[in-house]
Amino acid sequence: MSLESVKEHFKQWNREQDIMEFEVSSATVDLAADAIGVEPARIAKTLSFRGEEDHAILIVAAGDTKIDNKKFRHTFGFKARMLSPEEVLEQTGHAIGGVCPFGLKNNLDIYLDISMKRFAALFPACGSSNSAIELTCDELQQFSSAKGWVDVCKGWQEDSNKEEALTKERV
Repeated sequence: MSLESVKEHFKQWNREQDIMEFEVSSATVDLAADAIGVEPARIAKTLSFRGEEDHAILIVAAGDTKIDNKKFRHTFGFKARMLSPEEVLEQTGHAIGGVCPFGLKNNLDIYLDISMKRFAALFPACGSSNSAIELTCDELQQFSSAKGWVDVCKGWQEDSNKEEALTKERV
């Protein structure tokens, strides 16, 4: 059902045929990266949080990030509290492992984390634990109807800073 709602969602852009389905699970960042053959950071993971008035919000972020609670609170004005697997299914219509910002059961607020802007293309899930689609950041924003870009993750900048420091040491 969930994969079908995502395929239906992508029909409006004639992109449903671009959804990849795998013989193996892509339910986690690492499994998805292995199935596709890319680094885990290029997997666009969708995280579900309890918003105000029991209205869920979705954050799509690069696969190598974690939510920074301080940044989240500063951006949204409330504490980051993830939904339970049952709540995720109820709010999005997608089960954990296939959660994505497309073909949603409810009209949810979607935000994209700037951690993804490092990449020309990323791979979000498509409603099942063995699917994905390759999208640019602009396409991800358009196809998800995201409200905008936010900076609520950590982990990825530290890696970039370490690489810069190592490069400077070698020079």
